[in-house]
This record gives sequence, structure tokens and C-alpha cells, in this order.
Amino acid sequence: MAGDAARALDRRFPNLRAEVVDGYLGAPSTCVAEVIDGELSLMPRPRPRHARAAGKLSATLDGPYDRGRDGPGGRVFLPEPELHLGSLPDIVTPDLAGWRRERFPPDAFADDAPAAISVAPDWVCEVLSPRTEAYDRGPKMRVYRREGVAHVWLVDPALQTLEVFRLENGRYALVDTWEGDVAVRAEPFDATDLALGPLWSL
Repeated sequence: MAGDAARALDRRFPNLRAEVVDGYLGAPSTCVAEVIDGELSLMPRPRPRHARAAGKLSATLDGPYDRGRDGPGGRVFLPEPELHLGSLPDIVTPDLAGWRRERFPPDAFADDAPAAISVAPDWVCEVLSPRTEAYDRGPKMRVYRREGVAHVWLVDPALQTLEVFRLENGRYALVDTWEGDVAVRAEPFDATDLALGPLWSL
């Protein structure tokens, strides 16, 4: 009964089972709650090394690609956005997501805007950990592929690697993999150099 009431009161979840809605809405703050193919997944919050890599990458991209400082601008980035994608919907929270500015929902920053965004990003980045890697590479990438996310980056702080994938003919093709303390030009942000070393260091 409680689940039916929760679902009836929240139009974000029109097609999800009551117990999934209850589990998602009641997830502890120590977890990242996601729903793919109608199934609830609870993952631990990122560890410090994971969170630092995501934060450093976001800071590096922000100047040239969001604010247009020494770069082309034209992007909007969000850390850990709540994305509702597809008809169920699938609910995913990438570590970082970016939209071309013209595609970003114009009312997303309004005071009464919903927490979730239903416009698929143009780029997402997942920071891998042993506990999340299979999920990030499997179910989440399938959602991104279905929704037409043009580029996916997978960052592994333990192995110090960046993998860049491009959507081609409905499938993700691996563009390149870089390792260690190098400077790269990685699409779609290949107008400027990206130093990977700071992602791995204190």
C-alpha cells in the first residue's frame, strides 16, 4: 500500500514497481541509488580517490569548455546529475555529465525545476572502482548507448587510465586508452590538452 501511494504521488516513476520506488526514495545517504530495467541498484558512495579524480577532471574541463577560458566554451557540466532516461524511466547518476549548451534544458536551473534531468547528456564520465566497474561498463553504458550519448569516458584511478568511447552506428567504439601522467587530446574535448597526472595525485 505504501509503495502504491508513493508511486501515485510521484509522476517521475509511472512504470516502476512499487517496491522499487520505495527502495529508491528511501535509499540511505551513504549509497548511490539507481534503477535500470526496472531493477534497483544501491552502490556505496565514492571513496576519496574516486571523488578526487572526478573533481579534478570537472575543474579541468570547466574553464575551457564551460566558461570558454582558453577554449571553445559551449558546454554545461554537472557532477552526479540525476538522469531519468527512457519510458520507465531508467534512473542513473554518472560521476560527471556534459551537455552542449543549446541542448541543456533551459529551465533546469529554475527554482521550481525538478531534481532530475530527462535530456540525455552528450558526454558522460564514470570513475571506476572494483565495486562499480562491471555495472558502469555493462548496464549503464547500455542505457547511454540507447539514449544516444555521443561519448563515454571511463576513468580508473587505480590503474591510472582514461578510456574514451565514441558512439558509432549504435555501438560504442573505443577511440583510445591513455595511461599514467601524460597530456592527451581526448574527444570531444580535444581542442585543448588534458593532463592526466592531476587526476591520480594528491
